[in-house]
Amino acid sequence: MHVGQNESRNIASALAAVQAHQQQQPAIALAGTQALYRLVPIALRNSNQSRVLGRFLLGVYNGEEFPFELSALRSLDLALFEDCLKVLMMDYTPDLEVHERIQGGSQIWQQLIEKWAPESLE
Repeated sequence: MHVGQNESRNIASALAAVQAHQQQQPAIALAGTQALYRLVPIALRNSNQSRVLGRFLLGVYNGEEFPFELSALRSLDLALFEDCLKVLMMDYTPDLEVHERIQGGSQIWQQLIEKWAPESLE
């Protein structure tokens, strides 16, 4: 089978993108972890944004058990929305589960489950 010149360029480009992402991974993980530390306290409160963030974090944790409607992110302030994107970028190549990235994560996620999981799907 002959690989055409365009296909060779596409493969090389894809490999370069993977390499670039791997090199950026420490910075992506740091930004995502910092975002978690900003999002979690808000998710534990009792506001509409708290509900959205709590359900978002549960969805990242276990999307099958805790489905999340992405359009709900539109109700967040821009800074919170951007922090959610940072968490998603971090979770794209998860070397740790999201709850393992912050101190006391298992207990925090249990609180999120108790607070936000009982809600019916919207």
